[in-house]
Amino acid sequence: MNKVILIGRLTKDPELRFTAGSGVAVTTFTLAVDRNFSNQQGERTADFIPIVVWRKLAEVCANNLTKGQQVAVSGRIQTRSWDGNDGKRRWTTEVIADEVKFLGKPSSSSAGTPYESKEDEGGDLFEGFMPIDSEDDLPF
Repeated sequence: MNKVILIGRLTKDPELRFTAGSGVAVTTFTLAVDRNFSNQQGERTADFIPIVVWRKLAEVCANNLTKGQQVAVSGRIQTRSWDGNDGKRRWTTEVIADEVKFLGKPSSSSAGTPYESKEDEGGDLFEGFMPIDSEDDLPF
C-alpha cells in the first residue's frame, strides 16, 4: 500500500500549469511539515515535501491556497526520473495528492486572501423531503 497523509504549511504560492497537448491542469507546491522533535539548538526542524495536484483539484488549489496556509494532503508517494540538460539522470520523489483539505489561514497577514470555508452553503440537509404524518401506513 502506498498512502501518505501530511499536515503542513505552503512555503510559497502554488504554481498552476497545463500539460502540453491535452491541457490538463497541474499545480505544484512545497509543504513544510514540522518534525516531532527539536535539533541540538532547541529549534524545531521541518521537512519540505513537493506536492503535485492534478485536474480540477489542481485549479481549486491554485485559486484558493496561498503561502503560509495550513493544509492536510493525502495521496501517494511517487519517484520519477529524467535526463537533465547535462545528460545526467535526475531523480525526484514527490506526493501525488488525491485530497487537499484547507485547514487554516496563512500564517502571515500579507500572504494574500485567505480561503473561506463554504461548509454553510449546503443548505438544509432534509430539504426536499416530506414529513410523515403517520407511521401506521409504513410497510415495515
